Amino acid sequence: MSISSPFIKRPVATSLIAAVCLVVGTVCYFLLPVSALPQVDFPTIQVTANLPGASPETMASNVATPLERQLSLIPGVTQLTSTSVIGRSQVILQFELTRNIDAAA
Repeated sequence: MSISSPFIKRPVATSLIAAVCLVVGTVCYFLLPVSALPQVDFPTIQVTANLPGASPETMASNVATPLERQLSLIPGVTQLTSTSVIGRSQVILQFELTRNIDAAA
């Protein structure tokens, strides 16, 4: 006697068991407490450098690039973004979730 023989002999019971499993699974799926967008605060540091009157190209090459090189050496950096406008460069560092932001600063 194989494991599938009772299910082959009783197709109505097999269909009812499958329907019950489908209904229970659907109900349980909608009862799961899952957040679509969890609240996570990434450790982030923002560095701003000012040089009044400098063009964005000058700010990018002479200010932001050296800052990026030095700041990228900090352990635990996952993302580094920089923006340069007239007279100002801004570098944003994002760290791993396990990184202590006070130690990184």
